[in-house]
Amino acid sequence: MAGKLISVVVPCMNEEGNVEALHEQVAEAFGPTGYDFEMIFADNASTDGTQEKLRALAAKDKRVKVIFNMRNFGHIRSPYNALMQAKGDAIIAMVADLQDPPQLIPEFLKGWEEGYKIILGQKTDSAESGLFYLLRSIYYKLVKAMAEVPLLEHITGFGLYDREVIEQLRALNDPYPYVRGLISEFGYPVKRITYTQQKRKSGVTKNNFYTLFDMAMLGFTSHSKVPLRLASLIGFACAILSLLAGLAFFIYKLFNWTEVSFGVAPMAIGLFFFSSVQLMFLGVVGEYVGAIHTQVQKRPLVVERERLNFDE
Repeated sequence: MAGKLISVVVPCMNEEGNVEALHEQVAEAFGPTGYDFEMIFADNASTDGTQEKLRALAAKDKRVKVIFNMRNFGHIRSPYNALMQAKGDAIIAMVADLQDPPQLIPEFLKGWEEGYKIILGQKTDSAESGLFYLLRSIYYKLVKAMAEVPLLEHITGFGLYDREVIEQLRALNDPYPYVRGLISEFGYPVKRITYTQQKRKSGVTKNNFYTLFDMAMLGFTSHSKVPLRLASLIGFACAILSLLAGLAFFIYKLFNWTEVSFGVAPMAIGLFFFSSVQLMFLGVVGEYVGAIHTQVQKRPLVVERERLNFDE
């Protein structure tokens, strides 16, 4: 549509086998829509040939803009920084591995034209491991049940966000945001477009156990106090249970002084059980303290080394 600019934001790291194909598919998807677009790649200090290919794309197509980070700033800060640099009337966020199909872009734009401020792709199936998909489903059910707002399931962030939504995010000034939760906090009606997530076309995933665990804990600490309340309730229940068990043992021992000998094993088992409960919930408290620590540090999202085509 004439006069409207759409920003496509793509975080990437070591995606030399995908960035050119992604650019081509995004350009093809925008062809029949009539919208102008810019494509912002946020390179998180790639060590393969990704940066050279991005430079070539930027030289060939001035709609391609590139941010080169000084170092790897992680899977949350770098994409969010790029999102904040987008100037479009609407912003489409997607990853570089082609698991998010650019062919859905016209459907996102159609939903935007219908008046929706947020249109998201929702996975109904995935070509990834069936076990991983099951674990993700269990996590989404769990965090949704505990959250204070209705969080969306099987949403990766792939979708279209109106400029108004981006400005709401900017006003929060959150240094480590859980965007999927924040859009639920805002309360905008969300149109969902279902799709089957394909395998990545080239390269290997940059997600590992730590990054997945980090994202999972961020979902809990950002939008639920239930784990902290559970820690208090279970601690209280264990204290009462221990008191009752000790009282019962004391009374039983009084009436059977010579016959009863429980030995060391019950004491050791009880000690390890209650110690493990304490350590587990100490970890829960630590996650919330860590989230607060991240907020109060006020460090920059990223430090950029270079930009391409942002002066066009």
